[in-house]
Amino acid sequence: MLKVELHAHTDMDPADRIPHSTRDLIDCASSLGYDALAVTLHDRYFEPAEWADYARRRGIILLSGIERTIGRQHVLLINFPASCESAGSFDEIARLKVASGGLVIAPHPFFPTLSALRSEMDRQEAVIDAVEFNALFTRHVDFNRRAVKWARAHAKPLVGNSDVHLLDQLGRTYSLVDARPSADAICGAIRAGRVELRSQALSLREAASIFGRMLMTGVQGRVTSPYQVERT
Repeated sequence: MLKVELHAHTDMDPADRIPHSTRDLIDCASSLGYDALAVTLHDRYFEPAEWADYARRRGIILLSGIERTIGRQHVLLINFPASCESAGSFDEIARLKVASGGLVIAPHPFFPTLSALRSEMDRQEAVIDAVEFNALFTRHVDFNRRAVKWARAHAKPLVGNSDVHLLDQLGRTYSLVDARPSADAICGAIRAGRVELRSQALSLREAASIFGRMLMTGVQGRVTSPYQVERT
């Protein structure tokens, strides 16, 4: 079983001001026993080639990824070709998925944000391969509950993701995937349901701290980032 994180940002992100580099993220994941990691920048494709050898030496399989905005809503595209960066509709994503075998994940789908897919989940059921169980939850406040219910009703696997904006988010919620150590095998195994969710609730204090700091990275990024991209 491979320990996997499929929703992580680095200082290359064009929208949020992330304090850690790709190498920092790899080092942290390696220290926590992860086997595979996808970097999913906002509306910018992450090509792992530059860091693949370093990641491999640290025991990490690095997957390509992007957190693409369609309309105002986010979707994670894992192991797609670079052309997915310009995808402007779910129909385009569906065509790319058929051609490439990429993995489509619905991130934080029922969180109270404009970027959550929410009702779009039903309309895009055929495109969505897996549903994110997000690490930002407590025993009393958990926006993942509707995601779990939707995934069960539609026979979609759940994947544990941290939506890493801060390195201390890693390690509490993740996926265990029954696959060979390659990007294609990991994506195929998740589609086939050979994935197990591992999650641990945050305390209210931890959740408030993480949420506050994540919010600040977004605000700072939108004010100061030289890499701003136009949201489609």
